[in-house]
Amino acid sequence: MPTPRPNTPTIRKTVTTLADGRELIYYDDEATAVSTDYRAATDTRALPPAVSDSQLRYDVLTGEWIAVAAERMDRTFLPPPEASPLAPSRAGTAPTEIPAADYDVVVFENRFPALSPRAAAQRLAPFVDSEPLWPLRAGAGRCEVVCFTSDPTARFATLGHRRARMVIDVWADRTADLSAMPGVEQVFCFENRGREIGVTLTHPHGQIFAYPYLPPRTEALLRQARAHRASTGGHLLADVLAAEQHSGRRVVYRGEHWSAFVPAAARWPLEVHLVPHRDVPDFTAVSEGEKDELATVYLDLLARVDRFFEGVHETPYIAAWHQAPVGDDRELGRLHLQLFSVMRSPGRLKYLAGSESGMGAWINDTTPERIADRMREIA
Repeated sequence: MPTPRPNTPTIRKTVTTLADGRELIYYDDEATAVSTDYRAATDTRALPPAVSDSQLRYDVLTGEWIAVAAERMDRTFLPPPEASPLAPSRAGTAPTEIPAADYDVVVFENRFPALSPRAAAQRLAPFVDSEPLWPLRAGAGRCEVVCFTSDPTARFATLGHRRARMVIDVWADRTADLSAMPGVEQVFCFENRGREIGVTLTHPHGQIFAYPYLPPRTEALLRQARAHRASTGGHLLADVLAAEQHSGRRVVYRGEHWSAFVPAAARWPLEVHLVPHRDVPDFTAVSEGEKDELATVYLDLLARVDRFFEGVHETPYIAAWHQAPVGDDRELGRLHLQLFSVMRSPGRLKYLAGSESGMGAWINDTTPERIADRMREIA
């Protein structure tokens, strides 16, 4: 594992809007920033004002909120590289979601959001079909796209330490802003990579969801953490880290501030968790030293994931950054990465069939110990 090095970018933030009123934010590293007047780079597309009909419908059988966003049916699907909506708008090309001719990191409101503050403008009845069994809410919240670089051929693993460190700062800034929005209960930063995952835009990018409710995984984690505290007095996520470190069998990295391990009950054929040693609720609380080490170890883990399967150069993965909820039970949550792949061997995917999809009863096709052995072997 390479040694972390101080390489902290100074970031310039420019906030503007797109033709339909959606917010667009440029983040530039002042040491390497392109000389662009972003406010002069206007969106020339003839777009109607952004609206959202997103709804949240309550599933009384499971206690879960389901987002219903029918406008997402028309979202962009696998455009050719020259028509990528995430590329800069350069001379001789059609205008894109990013009006500037170049950029470092860009964040903008998703054009086809599952959740949007504009959904609150709807006049909705409190129940579907006036039936109290089916509560109905506006699909408020926010969905953002994060473009890590203007280079369409890059991967997060190839960004380099300074750019990765910058993206971490952007995650922290967006987490702070979105957490302050009325009604937001949790902020979730993630990256989907690979067609096998369902990615429809190949440009290197991630997303951020600001949920107006707690998603099922968070609800389950908080339920377990609450019970653990009641029975032991401890913090569940801290105690899991301590147990994995004590065992050492599945630990693949242990640094000054962060440890990475394959969880004892890993459900995916490739799964690694990366957690801070300190009790950190979200990216806003991560220190400068912790960010520097995180950039190093995260790049290393992503590179290992791409080497995990023989003959596969870009392993499909989901990088899910779980953060503590904004309000109640915040002290029970803790920032951690769940990095996993749906690939179980070269050319073969882990399909979520009857047991997983129908019953939520997981079956892993390998052992966590074998995953950890492989992750150490390719370090």
